[in-house]
Amino acid sequence: MSDLTSIAARNYSALRDYTAAKPTDSATLQPLKDFAETLKQGEAAAKSAMISDVDPHAYVKALAQTELAVEAAVTVRDKVVEAYQEILRMPV
Repeated sequence: MSDLTSIAARNYSALRDYTAAKPTDSATLQPLKDFAETLKQGEAAAKSAMISDVDPHAYVKALAQTELAVEAAVTVRDKVVEAYQEILRMPV
């Protein structure tokens, strides 16, 4: 029995490196940073439109970019949820 325990312990320690969390590089996070920046720009344009006169073309452009970014994020989220549900439907 102790042989099986030592084999299992050895295999577990060998596989621990594969399951450990790895730091993400900045290239992976760049789309998220771009999304957040687009939302900030849209919010800033909306605030400036409420406070003072602003160029209507710039305001509409910022809102359109924000709307497009949110729609893209929702589409990606829907695809991820759909893929997850498809995995759950797979027979084991």
